[in-house]
Amino acid sequence: MSWSFPGPLNLADTGLMTRLREDLLAAGYTVDGVSELIGPAAMEQLWLEQLAPGRLDLDDARARLDPADPAQALVTMAAWWLFAVPQTASRLEAAFPRTGLQGLRDLGLADSRTRVGSTESSSGPDLAAGEERASAVVGGREADAEGAPERPAMDLRPYESDDIGAVWVASDLGSHQRRGALGHEHVLGIGQASRTLAQAVIRTPARRALDLGVGCGVQTLHMLSHCDKVTATDISERALNVTAFNLLLNAETLSLTGPDGAPRVRLLAGSLLEPVAGEQFDLVVSNPPFVITPRSGDAEGVYTYRDGGLPGDQIVETLVRQLPGVLAPGGLAQMLGNWEIRAGEPWDARPRAWVAGDPAGTDAAGTREPGTEALGAAAPAADAWFIQREETDTLRYALTWLTDAFQDWDDDALAAALARYRDDFAARGTDRVGFGLILLRRPAEAESGWWQGSVFEEITHPIEQPVGPHLAAALERKRAIAAAGASSSEWRLSPAEDVTEERHQRPGAEHPGVILLRQGAGLRRTALLSSEMAGLVSAADGELTLGQLAQALGAILEDAEMPERLVEEALHLVDHGLLLPEGEQTASDTAPAVSAR
Repeated sequence: MSWSFPGPLNLADTGLMTRLREDLLAAGYTVDGVSELIGPAAMEQLWLEQLAPGRLDLDDARARLDPADPAQALVTMAAWWLFAVPQTASRLEAAFPRTGLQGLRDLGLADSRTRVGSTESSSGPDLAAGEERASAVVGGREADAEGAPERPAMDLRPYESDDIGAVWVASDLGSHQRRGALGHEHVLGIGQASRTLAQAVIRTPARRALDLGVGCGVQTLHMLSHCDKVTATDISERALNVTAFNLLLNAETLSLTGPDGAPRVRLLAGSLLEPVAGEQFDLVVSNPPFVITPRSGDAEGVYTYRDGGLPGDQIVETLVRQLPGVLAPGGLAQMLGNWEIRAGEPWDARPRAWVAGDPAGTDAAGTREPGTEALGAAAPAADAWFIQREETDTLRYALTWLTDAFQDWDDDALAAALARYRDDFAARGTDRVGFGLILLRRPAEAESGWWQGSVFEEITHPIEQPVGPHLAAALERKRAIAAAGASSSEWRLSPAEDVTEERHQRPGAEHPGVILLRQGAGLRRTALLSSEMAGLVSAADGELTLGQLAQALGAILEDAEMPERLVEEALHLVDHGLLLPEGEQTASDTAPAVSAR
């Protein structure tokens, strides 16, 4: 299998990649290996891009190990790639006996122009001239004896999950690993967003899948574990180069060819859905460049990994409207996204308009916004499920993304950048920004919508990870409710195993004023119950049908309309996984889990 995309990494020498893989395995350069070396606390901080704790632990490990100890190779690899600490040529040669320093350079993972003190720029994103790391840390003390230590040209880190096992993923060095602004074609590594999406994707088998905006390829790695064929697209050929390298480096683990010998992965360059026009997929996964960035008319401050090139939240709007068009009947799309929240409107006003097929780019009054003429009409109808996980004001949003690239802002430059964000948001009446997970499902042929209308809910509390199995169980419950119709009153229900009840009352009160059902797993929802509904839940032990329980309560309380209302409320609890039909397992048992590390 051969790919040719311009970029920092050598895709042609697969033999050299094999030798590198052997060196990584021999050193124990895995998630568990690094975690044992620096400890779980420093490992957690590493995921948060805090490097100082791990650097100290590595320095301690280097000092206590015998110079001939094989574990020195793991210290060198972790220090060089994860913590961006320059390493001497002799240490790199010892850590990579099969690959060698020249082999690392040939692959594009090391570059003599990234030596400490070099004034030349790397072939990747520019390194700030004259940048100096603390070369006394983790092996830098030998600099005087052996010349200037070398910095890595790329990040290469171990990654592990239950579905794909242990792999290694290359990406550009982050701004926490090197000084200066990121390159505009920066290829983002494994971050919180990519891990969040990986743990949310429903891992049911699929014939054809699409990774839209592949980046460094982490979602494609996961999809290969349960999809026959994967198409990965990106507007950045540099990103496709890095993805191809990661696929080839891990080819032995990923089984890149099918039983018929045909390639299982296709890499295509292009914007959004253009590369796959006219095709359909059973699964689409995307962590798109959804970050809202003021349009300045030039490339300054624009990063392809996060900025989709459209005003406001139009990149997400475009995908919500158009993704159903590339879904096969019964197909599912899952993505992360931002949406603007206009002053005086609820958070879901814009997402509801997108799903309803309201004219593209219109505000709450139906007025078309400038620059939205190309958004186009909505694709075929789809069920939608928006889960807002965070909400922030526009000032905090702007500061978050201005510091993301770790620009060396002075006060005047920062004030000017904030002013651009302020004016951009004000032009659209935006005062808040929401972030969350989006699921789109195109109904199968001759199938009525599962959800009887799209779902928009806000869940800002911590949820169980991985959440993908729980989302899969939720979709199945929605399908079952829609299919059963009126016959759902014949179901025999009981509370899910993770559900508890809370009752709160004023001191001395005869009855509780608040009755809550709490879900301990999955989305960890909480339901407020009426006393009548609490009585039904208490009696729901699988012996009587839902209809029988509702009729009994209605007769006791002499309310002829109560049974219908209680059945409707009970089905809402079933939909949320608080009550389950007889024989249904808890959500955590219904689908394979993917825990990404």
